Amino acid sequence: MFENLSLIALQNYWWFIISVLGASLVFLLFVQGGQTMIYRLGKTETERKMIVNSLGRKWELTFSTLVVFGGAFFASFPLFYSTSFGGAYWVWMIILFVFIIQAVSYEYRTKAHNFLGKKTYETFLFINGFVATIFLGAAVATFFTGSAFSVDKMNLVDLYSGKMPIISSWEKSTYGLEALWDTNQMAFLTNISLGLAVFFLSSLMANMYFINNIDDETLYKRNLVCLKRNTGAFLLFFVFFVVRILMIDGYAVNQETHEVFLQANKYLHNFIDMPFVLIIFLVGVLLVLFGIFKTLFKASKNGIWYSGLGVFLTVLALFFIAGYNNTAYYPSSFDLQSSLTIRNSSSSHYTLTAMSYVSLMVPFVITYIWIVWKAMDKKKITADEVENDSHMY
Repeated sequence: MFENLSLIALQNYWWFIISVLGASLVFLLFVQGGQTMIYRLGKTETERKMIVNSLGRKWELTFSTLVVFGGAFFASFPLFYSTSFGGAYWVWMIILFVFIIQAVSYEYRTKAHNFLGKKTYETFLFINGFVATIFLGAAVATFFTGSAFSVDKMNLVDLYSGKMPIISSWEKSTYGLEALWDTNQMAFLTNISLGLAVFFLSSLMANMYFINNIDDETLYKRNLVCLKRNTGAFLLFFVFFVVRILMIDGYAVNQETHEVFLQANKYLHNFIDMPFVLIIFLVGVLLVLFGIFKTLFKASKNGIWYSGLGVFLTVLALFFIAGYNNTAYYPSSFDLQSSLTIRNSSSSHYTLTAMSYVSLMVPFVITYIWIVWKAMDKKKITADEVENDSHMY
């Protein structure tokens, strides 16, 4: 089946898979958002127990999705992996580190003889929630604003120049951290705006998750108040980011010569050229707002499902306009022709074909996750449960 597809078709298919995984990851970041509000929402030890154990049931899903997302990128577009993870390594190392301390915190927070104390591990959870969301958002924003790297595949066969036999070179000494404080002011503002938008999005999604998952009237009221604030902040940064990428020059690819060039309003043109993607984006945004509206004004406890689907569709559309329609999904601001596209950075036809058969397992994995999720949430978390159950985080 897949072996009969052309290389271009397989490349398009795998960018779709990457987009689906990225969109799923952003939805699941509500765990990180919730971790930043343990003390803001929980004023007593029992309330904090309910919050941590509500998140504890889901944190492994976020961690696993991040690992699968990185693994899929490595296998399908290895040049991106070697360029970004090898060049912007400070960003990715920090993200990896904060996910490690998250795993340690859930494992040891309530262990006997915990010499660090619960509060230390709760601080680790806050750091994970704050840093991971902002850094991941800023890293994805560079798909639109560009990064300072160069690519020279001839380095692998040039044995006599004395150069290191590496394909990609990072051209700034901050090795990725410039995404958060770039000297290019507008690029910095665009990157940080998406980082903060993802942070506040994860927080408001956490508010709706707690409303759906925890049976406690006091926490319900606090989550409503917090949801209003997080929604306002999210809309501010998200609207700024969307307006910016629709106005900036984007990194287009000449279909015949494969030359990369700057095109005015490239991402706006991508929406226009791919109206179905524009529809997905608009429906996604409307669903996010509808879920928030139902939660705040209709006393619904199921708003997270509308907003969750909306988050998935919105992020999916952003990945589509970043990679499809002859667009460089990882542009180089240092050397335009070093920019990565789904055409020049993918694995071979054989590798993509083999992996495509593996990808057929994805629906079964998603079904399994859904069944486990429903089973874990069959009974809402209550104060009595966390006080009397010995198997608590």
